[in-house]
Amino acid sequence: MDTEVTENKFIFTSVSCDPCGEILTLFMKILSTTTLIFLLLLSTLASASGLEDLQRFYREIKSYSARFEQTVVDEKMTLLERSSGEFSIQRPGKFRWHYATPSEQLIVGDGKQVWIYDVELEQIIHRQSAESAITQTPAMLLSGEGDLAEYFILEDAGQRDGLDWVRMIPKNRDSGFIDIHIGFSGGTLRWLEMKDSFGQTTQMRFTDVKENSDIPEQTFTFSPPPGVDVIEEVG
Repeated sequence: MDTEVTENKFIFTSVSCDPCGEILTLFMKILSTTTLIFLLLLSTLASASGLEDLQRFYREIKSYSARFEQTVVDEKMTLLERSSGEFSIQRPGKFRWHYATPSEQLIVGDGKQVWIYDVELEQIIHRQSAESAITQTPAMLLSGEGDLAEYFILEDAGQRDGLDWVRMIPKNRDSGFIDIHIGFSGGTLRWLEMKDSFGQTTQMRFTDVKENSDIPEQTFTFSPPPGVDVIEEVG
């Protein structure tokens, strides 16, 4: 009886290409989001309602899991994209984002490397995050080396829609985002809004939140399925 063995095809590249570019754009937005959620313990924040919630979050929360609904709207609030899924994050620097709809995508980071898997395209991008050229952006904080106050101006943004808000303004204008808003309810992170330099706003609402739960270590590991192309980002 013959046995067919299927191996992964590894491709090394120093530039992104479509559809890789779209996946990397998604990756950057997700990575920025996870960065804003975690690893900001070095920051010193003023005493105000939203900022107090942020202080408590980064002081006490070591892991965070939730379902999310994400929308992208333009300057006229026209809906451009809607997606949903679930994610888990654990300090320091570990995360797993699973987009279930409209197309399945998986982004996994173990603190040293990142895997971006587009299930429909049967394609994976593998990036050594520690070697990435991403500097002075929210992604830098995933390494645990970033100081929030060094890269963002922090403002208490008052209350809106029953949430206490914090506004974060990137000091680096090349970060891709104009400003970011984080919303808390009863001290629990519930909402993120990120406005980019193209006038588009990404909104993320979190439900079924679990804080400081035990997350299995294998959640943050990934092995490419057989037969899937693996693109190694080397520059």
